[in-house]
Amino acid sequence: MKIYIKNMVCNRCNIVVKSEIEKIGLHAVSVQLGEVELLEDFKNDEKEILSKRLHALGFELLENKIAVTIERIKNLIVDLVHHQDNELKTNLSHYLAQQLGQDYNALSNLFSEVEGKTIEHYFITQKIERVKELLLYDEFTLSEIAIQLKYNDVAHLSNQFKKVTGSTPTYFKKAKEAI
Repeated sequence: MKIYIKNMVCNRCNIVVKSEIEKIGLHAVSVQLGEVELLEDFKNDEKEILSKRLHALGFELLENKIAVTIERIKNLIVDLVHHQDNELKTNLSHYLAQQLGQDYNALSNLFSEVEGKTIEHYFITQKIERVKELLLYDEFTLSEIAIQLKYNDVAHLSNQFKKVTGSTPTYFKKAKEAI
């Protein structure tokens, strides 16, 4: 049985969710961002108990098909940008359509309608969040970050960063260092 969970954004989330599932006596076959495959179906009040436990940790069981689709889109993008070092071999629209087995135009329209922004805008926002992380780690130059996140050049990254955050990457880094 598959269940879908909102707000799973990192590997620690996977560990926490798996632990909560095991605490109520269920067995997870696999746990991925936003998606858990259970060995068995829920019995009696297990679903309600799990829902309450997850809610207390900032997660939410999803049952609405639209909410599940939106969360899957977000999780695929988060995973791509934050955990796969943006290893996109094709364009984003083809990737999402292939992963979700649905027409990209339908996914895009649904996402925009529900979220009030485009998939592309969400993708850019996630890339900028990754840039912020990498700037704070201070392990890579801005040029290396641009290459890693598949920007054409540093100027493109800087312009996009400023549009999203209101400051340049250099200013952002200096401001965080001053704190």
